[in-house]
Amino acid sequence: MTKTIGYRDWRWQALLWHHVFLLWTTVDAQTRYSIPEELKQGSVVGNLAKDLSLGLSEIFERKLRVASEAGKQYFSVDAGKGELLVNDRIDREALCGQSASCVLPLQVVVENPLRSHRIEVEIKDINDNSPRFPTAEINLKIPESVSVGRRFPLEIAEDPDVRENSVKAYTLNKNDYFSLKFKETKNGKSVPELVLEKSVDRENMPIHQLVLAALDGGNPVKSGTCKIIINVLDINDNFPIFDENDYKVSLKENSTKGTFVKRVTAKDADEGINAEIKYCFGTRTPEAVLSTFEINEVTGKIILKGELDYETFPSYLIDITAKDKGVPEMESHCQLQLDVEDINDNAPEIILTSKPSPVREDAPYGTVVALITVKDIDSGNNGNVTLQLPKSSPLSLKQSFSKNYELVTSGALDRERVSEYKIEITATDSGSPPLSSKKMIAVSITDVNDNPPVFSQSSYNVYLKENGVAGSILYSVSACDLDAGENAKVSYSIVDSKVHDVSVSSYVYMNSENGSIYSMHSFDYEKVKVFHIQVQAKDQGSPSLSTNATVHVFILDQNDNAPAVIYPSPHAASHLRVPRTAKAGQLVTKVTAVDADSGHNAWISYKVSEATDASLFMVSVYTGEVRTKRAVSEHDDSSQRLIVEVQDDGEPVQSATVTLSILLEDGVSEPMLELRHKASEPSKTSGRITLYLIVSLASVSVLSLVTLLILAVKCMRSSRSRASCCTRRTHCDEDKKPNRKLHIQLNTDGPIKYVEVLGGDVMSQSHSFRSCMSPMSEYSDFTLVKPSSTTDFKEVISVLDASLPDSTWTFESQQVSTTFVCNEGQVAVF
Repeated sequence: MTKTIGYRDWRWQALLWHHVFLLWTTVDAQTRYSIPEELKQGSVVGNLAKDLSLGLSEIFERKLRVASEAGKQYFSVDAGKGELLVNDRIDREALCGQSASCVLPLQVVVENPLRSHRIEVEIKDINDNSPRFPTAEINLKIPESVSVGRRFPLEIAEDPDVRENSVKAYTLNKNDYFSLKFKETKNGKSVPELVLEKSVDRENMPIHQLVLAALDGGNPVKSGTCKIIINVLDINDNFPIFDENDYKVSLKENSTKGTFVKRVTAKDADEGINAEIKYCFGTRTPEAVLSTFEINEVTGKIILKGELDYETFPSYLIDITAKDKGVPEMESHCQLQLDVEDINDNAPEIILTSKPSPVREDAPYGTVVALITVKDIDSGNNGNVTLQLPKSSPLSLKQSFSKNYELVTSGALDRERVSEYKIEITATDSGSPPLSSKKMIAVSITDVNDNPPVFSQSSYNVYLKENGVAGSILYSVSACDLDAGENAKVSYSIVDSKVHDVSVSSYVYMNSENGSIYSMHSFDYEKVKVFHIQVQAKDQGSPSLSTNATVHVFILDQNDNAPAVIYPSPHAASHLRVPRTAKAGQLVTKVTAVDADSGHNAWISYKVSEATDASLFMVSVYTGEVRTKRAVSEHDDSSQRLIVEVQDDGEPVQSATVTLSILLEDGVSEPMLELRHKASEPSKTSGRITLYLIVSLASVSVLSLVTLLILAVKCMRSSRSRASCCTRRTHCDEDKKPNRKLHIQLNTDGPIKYVEVLGGDVMSQSHSFRSCMSPMSEYSDFTLVKPSSTTDFKEVISVLDASLPDSTWTFESQQVSTTFVCNEGQVAVF
């Protein structure tokens, strides 16, 4: 008991000594620790934080962890001290068997950034196992005629410990007949043999009992014993003798059942039944051999009856016995060493040491995504593995150390094009034929703000009727962003600019969430015809990105202005004098009116609304000329009252009236005589105007045809035009120079023939020119009217000369429409 207690004290002192004086070295950037087996749980292996140059705070922040390739987690990390601790019982014999070296490879993984370190822990053997024989008793039968010096093989004691702690010596108890000697085998082991030193005599001593002891090299020494019982047999004095003491053969591991392995043969010098031999496996043959091989007891043929697996048993050492049938039975032994040849029957295995981390799409080349380990349990070239990735993959593999790889970025990433890469890794060994395995790894790409919002159109055209309700929606623009999350959230705003020296924000406002544009007040076509809004779409990324687009707002005219009579003045009383000698068609005066609207809304017609004598006077529908319907008679009242109504062509119709007071007199005034003289004798000026009319009509016709052809070609090329070709804009120098376009048309409206020229650009006011030829005009009257929507016509009327009803006068202002009115045979030249 005292001896046992002292042995245990010595054992724990040895363990503590190894533990305190722990050795670690760094070879090829790998850290190695050496510890004895059977350390207590919680024992310190080494200071990982210090050896890997990590601060204690980094252990928690970078999530340091230990991954074992042995399948069982024998070690853990103390996060508070950074020490590597023993986590479970470590039995070197269970881990490495009889291997001389026992090293546990570990991977220490840290994140942010992701890195791995290889650590090797060498498990040192301690003498914790005693030698043990396969059986506690060995029975031998020796005939008494056996000669001195004959050797009898004994069973080998096994010790799970290695090196100095394994079996080192055998001892035999002292006796007169037998001694102990050793035989060296090819595998380097010493097999004990019992040697007969003195002839035995069954009559004197039929049974000999010996004790065989096996000693290891530990300190203290441990031993195991086996009892040898020797029965002395009567004479059958020849043993079977094998052709060879040791046989050797190799067999591929894919050999099928029934494959011939080897034939052993033995001969016996005796005769008769003492020379008949039967073969069998040794009595201590392991079950692994018995289940895999069988031997024909007559022929000595060994046949494969099970399956071979190089990875489980790379070799077999088979004990074969040849026995004769004599009495006593004589037997001999030989050994068959069968080596299993490896074939490539195991595919490589891909192991993810660390799962892939999400990668930013702007990650630099070489960013570590995941850690990968590859393993193949075959040997030689069959265990050499290469990894491959798809050629189009922006990721590549970088070998960190033996059979360990880092999956890193090697190309440009674009989340908008590919948000997740499914990387198929192929592992192929170098066997023949090669075997391979595949593993799919999903790597997600996180978004960065690298795409600005994009409007559905670069510019928008909005057509808005004037006099709309303030606060009504004008238009809704939309923009999309290819990014994700906050980087794709778009807000809208208006870029501050000026419209007629007024901020555009006083005209409209914009909903920042949905891009809807609302009017701040009602618009008046006569004041603002077109304006531009620069809108901006901005994402919520950091830094944010933005894009601008232009919204062109065109105000459409409504018939909201009544015609205004500018001659004769409706506010100043005037009396027109007509001689009673006036004939039918005599020009009395001309009513002139203008309309602040444009287009059809500004087309004016005249009619007599009320008259003292409806049969005496008439008014031209288009020119406003007041003439006599018939000759004036002496029976007509001297005072005539005529109300002329002026209407536009809009919807609804707007009108105005003017009252004419006409006095019929007997005398002829000089102005009327001169007027009649002009009508009876055409002047040279009238002739020139007629010539101008012909030339102008021809020029306008040619110009109209050319313009229409050009506009037709442009309209066919433009797919983005919404209104007409005349409103189309190009992307060249429009922002610098106004693009002026003219639209010329020759129209006929009842008895009036007129030419309209419409022109302008989106940056300026449009103009309309009209030349009217009335078949009812007798005189060469030419009128240029250019009214203004912002002009007070009361002020205009006050400056007109009412004494010249047929004279040419011009009223100019900043109005969008200019009309030329003339008599038959005249045209406006512009």
